[in-house]
Amino acid sequence: MSRATDQPANQHNGASGELAKSLDAAISRLAEINATEGVSPVLEVIEAAQALMFNDEGLEAIYARVPTIEAAGFFGGSDWDYPQTLVPSLAVRTIRHGEPVATLVESLSQIRLLAVVKGDYIHPSISAEHAHHFLAQVLAMNLDLVVSDLQESDRLRPDGLGYAVQGLYHFLLRHLGYEDLLEHLVAEVWRILAQRPVQVDGVKQMVTQIAVCLQKPDAHGGEVSDDALQLIHAVFSPTEGCREDPGLNVYAERLAEMDDATLLREAIAFAQAMHSTGLVSPYMPGFIRYLRGRWNDLIPTALGLSHTGADAFHCYPALIHTLIDEALFPETSQCAYGLAMMLERGILYSPPVAPSLWRQIRLSLCEAAAEKIVAVFGSSRSPECFLLADVLNVLGRPLGIGQGNYPTCQSTRALSMWAYNMPAELLRILAWAARDDEIVMRFEGNSISSRELGTGLATEPPVDVDAVSLLTVPHLDRIYFEMGRRSAGRGEDPHKWVNSAFHGDHVGHGFRIAVDVFTGGLKDFEGFIRDFYAAYHPFYNGNIPVINPQPAGIAVTDSATRFLGWHAITIQRFALDPEEIMRVYFFNPNNDSGQNWGQGIVTSTQGHGELFGEASLPVAEFVSRLYVFHYDPIEKGEPGAIPSDEVDRVMQLAKGSWASGRQH
Repeated sequence: MSRATDQPANQHNGASGELAKSLDAAISRLAEINATEGVSPVLEVIEAAQALMFNDEGLEAIYARVPTIEAAGFFGGSDWDYPQTLVPSLAVRTIRHGEPVATLVESLSQIRLLAVVKGDYIHPSISAEHAHHFLAQVLAMNLDLVVSDLQESDRLRPDGLGYAVQGLYHFLLRHLGYEDLLEHLVAEVWRILAQRPVQVDGVKQMVTQIAVCLQKPDAHGGEVSDDALQLIHAVFSPTEGCREDPGLNVYAERLAEMDDATLLREAIAFAQAMHSTGLVSPYMPGFIRYLRGRWNDLIPTALGLSHTGADAFHCYPALIHTLIDEALFPETSQCAYGLAMMLERGILYSPPVAPSLWRQIRLSLCEAAAEKIVAVFGSSRSPECFLLADVLNVLGRPLGIGQGNYPTCQSTRALSMWAYNMPAELLRILAWAARDDEIVMRFEGNSISSRELGTGLATEPPVDVDAVSLLTVPHLDRIYFEMGRRSAGRGEDPHKWVNSAFHGDHVGHGFRIAVDVFTGGLKDFEGFIRDFYAAYHPFYNGNIPVINPQPAGIAVTDSATRFLGWHAITIQRFALDPEEIMRVYFFNPNNDSGQNWGQGIVTSTQGHGELFGEASLPVAEFVSRLYVFHYDPIEKGEPGAIPSDEVDRVMQLAKGSWASGRQH
């Protein structure tokens, strides 16, 4: 590594040519050795790249070598080899606080993503749009690097690494060309919030950085928008009582002096801020906990409940009050929104749910589960508290669950389906995982225990997920993997048997797949399309709605229509949008449902009648990316009645994208 220096920014000016030659030599050695031995001397490349990171000329040299760095296998065998699974909030921790080697690999990865965004490098598994959203979020979380001097912790990093990272973000910013950085980043935050994700730590971090940026009037272009102020107020100052962000202790003193009329205004303001953004201020738990001792009947107003939610609140007061007492603290403030939305859903009127929540309140976690939660969420509250808070978040927003940075879309989809449709089943499975460190499921008459299985796809605990997913997904993933193994060799896709056993018996027993499992080629594609329309489209199935959300699989493509992989989703419903266009509304567990799939097919998350957490597309565009679905063979229309021009359009869209090389 290069020696430490107080002023490294100009350390290598004029020497970039020689340093670039050193990088070329290191890349060549890496490629040569990887081709024969599979043991990567990546440290040579890292050291050569680090020397180039202290000025624009050096960064441009690294940028120009992105294709050769990738081709040499630099990222092979690491998380960075799968850029579509990288998580912005995790990347921020790595680049600001990680070990030097990890910081430098993350830096090279972000330079690579910049090349993807600008079209100078095409990566097989991430689109330009996805790369752009990733870099925008990372920039938002690192705004202080580009608008102010380095923090002490950055300046003291070894080998001038803090200066190198600061230079990288100035470089990214210039290349991405944001004329008004703040306006773009605020729009990115709102775009994410429109989907109402359960995990919002990264979003709150972005809002915090935007607030800091606004304290420096010369650091941003243009006026401070109302959209930015609304976000900042929602997190730091949602009410008159905390308008200047006075701190939790001062706010607690003010509460004790408020009269009833002032408390009512505070309650209304908290509810408006929470429901308009999906973000909960750390001040809100203190307010609601104060009401527990003074004015319980005002809590439904503070939660912004409608008649439905308020009725549920008053029907189960002991349960709701206990949930507040045990789960709602500044560290878990988001669960106020989860609780409100759970009450609005009316799921407490399902007889098993309330007793299941009482079991959860009284549950003692096993040592393994407690250690996992402490490792991720810390020890400022008990593991049981963090878990109970996320139970409320998941039950309140079943379509806001994300898979984090692991390819476990099937398990995340199952959690969403259970939270949406079978909340008591979710709570039962969670109780097993949390208390017993085991989940048992039945498959074709036999029990499968997660304790007796090796790891599936989630070889380590998932990152950037809620506590419910943290405890259950590794178990569920092993069971799903084992069900697939037991279904192999039957001549058909294992999902035919696995999905109904794994997700529940409400999964349709009819099964259709568009590709041959042995050749990968299209198989009776026209019949596949006609069967889907006949089973699901209200105009052709006798106007039967989707009774229970159904698992399905899509072929994900990027904006250039390149096939990126198979992905698990849930079909939620069909409905006419405000323009009278029939759309499919679906849940995508990949943390961000707004995607460009090419051919003008852009998944929408708002503005076309979507409920929070749904993505949607017109039916033909959706079916053009569908490759597997379940249906009820008894409740199905006539496939021959589907208009041929509609079928032809779907076939052309598919064959012009993911299916182009699959035609016999």
